Amino acid sequence: MRLSKRATSIKPSPTLAIDAKAKALRAKGVDVINFGVGEPDFDTPDNIKEAAIRAIKDGFTKYTPVGGIDELKEAVVEKFKKDNNLTYEKNEIIISCGAKHSLYNIAEALFDLGDEVIIPAPYWVSYPDQVLLNDATPVIVKTDEKDSFKITPALLKANTSKNTKALILNSPSNPTGCAYDRRTLEEIAEIAIAHDFYVISDEIYEKLLYDRFRHVSIASLSNEIKQRTIVVNGLSKSHAMTGWRIGFAAGPKDIISAMTNIQSQSTSNPTSIAQKAAVEALTGKQDFVPWMVSEFDKRRVYMIERLNKIKGITCLKPVGAFYAFPNVSSYYDKTFNDKPINSSFDLASYLLEEAKVALVSGGAFGDDRYIRLSYATSMENIKTGLDRIENALSNLR
Repeated sequence: MRLSKRATSIKPSPTLAIDAKAKALRAKGVDVINFGVGEPDFDTPDNIKEAAIRAIKDGFTKYTPVGGIDELKEAVVEKFKKDNNLTYEKNEIIISCGAKHSLYNIAEALFDLGDEVIIPAPYWVSYPDQVLLNDATPVIVKTDEKDSFKITPALLKANTSKNTKALILNSPSNPTGCAYDRRTLEEIAEIAIAHDFYVISDEIYEKLLYDRFRHVSIASLSNEIKQRTIVVNGLSKSHAMTGWRIGFAAGPKDIISAMTNIQSQSTSNPTSIAQKAAVEALTGKQDFVPWMVSEFDKRRVYMIERLNKIKGITCLKPVGAFYAFPNVSSYYDKTFNDKPINSSFDLASYLLEEAKVALVSGGAFGDDRYIRLSYATSMENIKTGLDRIENALSNLR
């Protein structure tokens, strides 16, 4: 018996794999500093947890409508209106089992064999595989650090063809932490309209911004681009709710309807209890979010300064998310105990084995010159981990 070509064409998530490996080592008593995981280290706020407990006590534990309860859809509609100056109807909203699920539903609803999907690199690891799983072709467009890792209008035009079905835009970005300004988004929107392709706008890190950078959703720029945009967001990052698995998408009602039909044959509804918690997250007090962002900002400043002081490392200062993406390629072609370091994967493996620091190779994100470190961990861990990295790099010859 053979597996399908679809199953053998993709790889497991490297970010989840490194997190699992770090946790396995910790379970054995190994003192590992984990910079690999992409989730806030803070607990879900109490008011959100209490809403879930009330749902359980009230017996809200049955099936709900496939695309989410009306109460949550209404809260999402209000969120888009308040935060993004976007007006949607409930039939233009779907609630899914996390933003990743929303993205996969979009891929299933839109892509066919022969379609091309433009993905700027560095990219979140799941984008290319989700495209491949749905028989389309990922067109990877390498961006440059001098452009803050953003796809330029010139690059977008150069990689657009008659087969282009969509552009996946992630702002703020995982893994770089960079974000798109309004002017660049306007130019991208003009190209999408002229060439009639969709924009899949992943805005999951929207709330995690620093240095007074203002988030702009490309869908808010005009009605023309709104009709070609599916906005994806969720509560995992903004409200420390990764395990609750609530994401949502907004877009043209025919696309949202197709996504809902697909979801009905895969997961059905997201967890009823988590949906009630999500209502509270969106409509309840929001003081947790700016507090968390402030804590991340302190860590960001420290980590970037420390990385740039390590000989041979340069690191752009991110304006969003909770990742550092340093260039470590000056350490390639070095060795440790006659074992060569020739790639970001080699370096990540070396740092895990010798320094007991877990991080993710940049090759997993489409640029092998870099590694990704998450600062969604305590300042104590950041200081200790960076000390270990600096010491381990000094031992390479």
